[in-house]
Amino acid sequence: METADIITPLVDDPFTFGRIAAANAVSDVYAMGARPVTAMNLVFFPACSLPLEVLREILAGGQSILDEAGVCLVGGHTVEDDELKYGLSVTGLIAPDAIVRNSTARPGDLLILTKPLGSGIIATAIKGEMAPAAVVDEAVAWLTGLNRAAAGLMRECNASAATDVTGFGLIGHCCEMASGAGVSIRLRPAAIPLMAGVTELAADGMVPAGCYRNRDHYGPLIRGRDAADESLVPLFDPQTSGGLLIALAPEDARNFLAEARERGIFAVLIGEVLPRQTCAIEIA
Repeated sequence: METADIITPLVDDPFTFGRIAAANAVSDVYAMGARPVTAMNLVFFPACSLPLEVLREILAGGQSILDEAGVCLVGGHTVEDDELKYGLSVTGLIAPDAIVRNSTARPGDLLILTKPLGSGIIATAIKGEMAPAAVVDEAVAWLTGLNRAAAGLMRECNASAATDVTGFGLIGHCCEMASGAGVSIRLRPAAIPLMAGVTELAADGMVPAGCYRNRDHYGPLIRGRDAADESLVPLFDPQTSGGLLIALAPEDARNFLAEARERGIFAVLIGEVLPRQTCAIEIA
């Protein structure tokens, strides 16, 4: 399988930006249960305004994540551009009949999330110089964390379906999962984990435009709560290098959560899959 993902900087430090971009790029491979094996750098660099040392640091950051993931960098391409962007194309290996898809959730499945939400809100606060250092440090740890261990465990536990939570936000990716499988999804907001500081930053207006676009698009597909409810904003927040959203049969989900605790993998039960209702998403 092949995938590609490119992002603009979320943080000021170029090495950290490279790490985030690389973790984000390999996540699509993990989300399908595959093993990433090779990658190629994709760089858009404003050479007229940034020193080459910045580029070297970005690529070094990306390489550090590839080394951690056991992925071989086989090349890449750099384009001069007005705006800095970096990502990778990634090749992964998996048997066709072992692919974990986002369209095969089954009624009765339980939903598990493997990273907290809020990276878009925190990135907006960083740009506005409103994010406390401790909040940024914790967010960076989540953003640079690989989904490799969670992906391996979901394969062991016979996941019915999975996706990684990225630009469409949690609700957007739940809508995709529900639409593809012809089911509905019930989410329990009180159980959904958020990164430190997200609630406060959202209340201060540090909300990216993409969050409101997601709400406008997917809001009509939810029931049980008004989409304009401010407490739901993080559920529409576009994520970078987000966690896996995994559907598993109840016994498999219990095994997943138990093994995750043993192995130190973050995992939270956030909802369940229902037979198709009049809406895609039900907010409990």
